[in-house]
Amino acid sequence: QVQLEESGGGLVQAGGSLRLTCTASTLSFSSYHLGWFRQAPGKEEEFVAAIRWTGHSTYGDAVKGRFTISRDMAKNTVFLQMNSLKPEDTGVYYCNKIFLPVPWGKGTLVTVSS
Repeated sequence: QVQLEESGGGLVQAGGSLRLTCTASTLSFSSYHLGWFRQAPGKEEEFVAAIRWTGHSTYGDAVKGRFTISRDMAKNTVFLQMNSLKPEDTGVYYCNKIFLPVPWGKGTLVTVSS
């Protein structure tokens, strides 16, 4: 069974940066569109960013210009570089395939203090 694992979250002050990492067992990222999603306390899940197998990326309006999604095919890893963090970026961040998602990982908690 595919297992997704997100890491890199933590507590950071507003304006700071974090880099999230997503890895997967038994799933090669190179063939899929991959995305990052987040869920803030009391809110619905929100799309953050996606990267196609071609390398083309798209972003949610809330993070455009501040976040960058990338991947390392050799390491089967997807990254989310988050800069200029705001308190409203606080939440649990998850990665998954855009189409036909596999079982979700535990996510990684990002807390941005004001």
